[in-house]
Amino acid sequence: MQQPYKAVQPQFSKMPKYLLLTMRPKQWVKNIFVFAGLIFANDLLLTNPQSLLRVLATFGLWCLIASSIYLINDLVDIEKDRDHPKKRYRPLASGHLAPSSAIVATLIFLVIGLPLAWMLSREVAIILAVYVVMQLAYSFRLKHVVILDVFIIAAGFVFRTVSGAVVLGIDISPWLLICTGLLSLFLALAKRRHELVLLETGAGSHRRVLDEYSTELLQEMISLITASTLIAYILYTLNPTNPHIPTSPFPLMLITVPFVIYGIFRYLYLVYKKDEGGSPEELLLKDLPMLADIVLWGITVVSISYIFRQ
Repeated sequence: MQQPYKAVQPQFSKMPKYLLLTMRPKQWVKNIFVFAGLIFANDLLLTNPQSLLRVLATFGLWCLIASSIYLINDLVDIEKDRDHPKKRYRPLASGHLAPSSAIVATLIFLVIGLPLAWMLSREVAIILAVYVVMQLAYSFRLKHVVILDVFIIAAGFVFRTVSGAVVLGIDISPWLLICTGLLSLFLALAKRRHELVLLETGAGSHRRVLDEYSTELLQEMISLITASTLIAYILYTLNPTNPHIPTSPFPLMLITVPFVIYGIFRYLYLVYKKDEGGSPEELLLKDLPMLADIVLWGITVVSISYIFRQ
């Protein structure tokens, strides 16, 4: 039986610790999507120190801006999080971090992050600004709109991918956007299913939009998006946008398909058999088979792109 909420008094000496926890550094793993353009670029940008530094700077800016959004989300949901079996232990919901401290930190992150992004790349700054506006709309209204809520979650990953390409001034492959968007929808739907299963009959009281979903509906959606993701990736490997990768007599990028299939199947196993999927970044960090699969996929992609160039 869930224990009733009991507030604690925030301690100033521990404020940095709880502020960092609320910034959710584990979720910074999502920002690795900014490296996609660097890896799949036509030129050898991965070995170019200047290009690598620009993408690393973009990664850092995403960590800063995304952290401000996490703070806003926790401020908006502070009362509902106190009734959640897991989120009630977050610093704001538990009382370890004062709301005033979170508000000040949010403003500082935004005031520092957006101007720095403008100095790095105007396009990246615009993408981050649009992301902030979109997430504010999500936090206050759009997270209650069925189906649109998962599209907004997925859009965040696409924004990261696009920003990683524009900071380098390279063309954005439509295949890269399609695969990123579909994979992001897959992760978002799995997250909704996890919330629905975890909260059971009380799901709607914590997140109103969950009343509009059912496990059967989400299962159908996940099945559809899983097939679409695999087909899109396979077509991408058969029609690479990188002209330097040989496609005859055998499209070498097709070798990476088994890693993608295994990764998706492993994720489905964790979602349906282990009731995971609420935090993709945590699964990535703690599930060794998943982590090993992603590392091997990355090594294979880079090897094909950089060793077999014409």
